[in-house]
Amino acid sequence: MDFQPTEERRMLADMIGKFIQNDYPMKARLTAGTSALGYCPEAYSKMAQLGLIGALFDEEVGGFGGSGFDIATVFTELGKGLVVEPLNDTAMTSGYILAHTDQLELVEQIILGQKRVALGLIENGADYDWSAPETLARQTGSGWQLSGMKTCMKFAHGADALIVSAQTQSAPGISLFLVEASAAGLSEHSFQTVDGGNACEITLHNTPAQLLGAQGAAYPLIDAAAALATLAVCAEALGVMERIKDMTIDYMRTRKQFGSVLGKFQALQHRVAQMLLEIEQARSAVINAANDLQAPTDERNRSISAAKYSIGRIGCAVAEEAIQLHGGIGMTWEYDLGHFAKRLVMIDHEWGDQDFHLIRFSES
Repeated sequence: MDFQPTEERRMLADMIGKFIQNDYPMKARLTAGTSALGYCPEAYSKMAQLGLIGALFDEEVGGFGGSGFDIATVFTELGKGLVVEPLNDTAMTSGYILAHTDQLELVEQIILGQKRVALGLIENGADYDWSAPETLARQTGSGWQLSGMKTCMKFAHGADALIVSAQTQSAPGISLFLVEASAAGLSEHSFQTVDGGNACEITLHNTPAQLLGAQGAAYPLIDAAAALATLAVCAEALGVMERIKDMTIDYMRTRKQFGSVLGKFQALQHRVAQMLLEIEQARSAVINAANDLQAPTDERNRSISAAKYSIGRIGCAVAEEAIQLHGGIGMTWEYDLGHFAKRLVMIDHEWGDQDFHLIRFSES
């Protein structure tokens, strides 16, 4: 396995880094994260113009990337900037499903930043199990109608359409449906997430919808899309950890106590060194998951679960250790570290937590 990024990916990473440095200050991110939409539409459009969304799709559907390492490169850099715009939630993951259900015109609009499509798989009480939705789809003379509820649909507020999983009476298994955001019988309850951003509870009552793909055959497609999304949040967490590491080392070099900078104390040096070793282990897990993204299903899921478990465990440890090394200032709103730490801890709960992925890994 080649651990060195290609020249194209280095250029992509540099471009994202310059965008964050010049056009994405932390103050603007915090303002966007607490807004009604939970992100900044102007920043989202700028990222689309720069090709960040296109890098997440392969050439066959209008992108110019789409491999595991392309996804990891983009989201690692976005993590370093604590970017809140929903490139994973309403672009890449939903776009992957649409691309594999012959909705190429909508995929093109997603890549250009003209449309956002939210994904609804989670239901109350189901935790991370999206294999048996209680939402029901009923076929009528004019199409399909959905009834049920979806929860924790990230960035569904303001989206142009929704992809919703449901069961049909005529076929066992899971089916996927495309629902216009303005469709009759659809209502939403929007709320702000802990780490900045927005999510919704969506209620459907005889809501008209369009079937995506074949009835009852959507689980393999959902599983593949979930692998992409999980790799993306793992890579994002790696970028967040990189920034936390840099902030902690800078603080150790400048903060004085008992007449010396904190970095002079050997006990603190050991704690920082252990944190760096853990981050390198997380990097290896992300590289392995990116490399196996196109592998057979069982091998892919095993690598994805290994990475997500490692990221969850290491991410929580890094966040806690960095705050301990900073002291009380590490949790203040005015200091950036606390915002990075919150995002890092919350990533553990997206697309399966440590317990979920440890069980899936052990059973694979």
